[in-house]
Amino acid sequence: MKILEINGCSKQFGSMEVLKGVSISVMAGEVLAIIGPSGSGKSTLLRCATLLETMDGGDLVYLGKYAARADRDGRSVYASPAELRRMRSRFGMVFQNFNLFPHYSVLRNIIDAPVSVQKRSKAEALESAGALLKKMGLEDKADAYPYQLSGGQQQRVAIARALAMKPDILFFDEPTSALDPELTGEILKVIRQLAEENMTMVIVTHEMAFARDVSDHIVFMDDGVIVEEGGPEIVSNPTRERTKLFLERFRQ
Repeated sequence: MKILEINGCSKQFGSMEVLKGVSISVMAGEVLAIIGPSGSGKSTLLRCATLLETMDGGDLVYLGKYAARADRDGRSVYASPAELRRMRSRFGMVFQNFNLFPHYSVLRNIIDAPVSVQKRSKAEALESAGALLKKMGLEDKADAYPYQLSGGQQQRVAIARALAMKPDILFFDEPTSALDPELTGEILKVIRQLAEENMTMVIVTHEMAFARDVSDHIVFMDDGVIVEEGGPEIVSNPTRERTKLFLERFRQ
């Protein structure tokens, strides 16, 4: 089953063309890694996929339903606000800088959206949050506040918060870029575990070995286009010269 489909996504900021007709699709249980240099359009693509940015052109489809559809001129026409609200419950997003509510406890950060947005009972949300905190190794941090946690702990809370919404697909935008190498390892371990549980994920990352080991499919982007895509072997054996150059710099 196809969870996500983006066809011909284009996006400009002023005169700068950031995405130039990018197309990707993600099947249920698949892990897609998006790699490429800074400024290649990776994070903008993720923001378009999660409705944080509006596409200028192209289609955005979740589980066969159009969030945005290109008109005859190729311009994206979005679904109604009510339909988009429903679509937002389909996915979760984990950001580079955690984006936790600083004035909420860990527990409240996790249960807030399920209760206020999805209208689930507080009892159900608390039970789910307890299980997620245990999964993340944070059972003793329910009453702590974000400032009392390490960066790795904050990112694990952010992952728990995203999972609490029971999404069909989880997006990660460079989830380890704000962490030191030791804390990076603990977050990558959590994501590997989710991959083993067949969680559908799209991960923008600079961790090449991780992308190779955890992904089913890898997309290499540069200058707003997909230069090369394929299986995990791309990391070890790229075919395009631009991909080779990028990966050689990473190995230095």
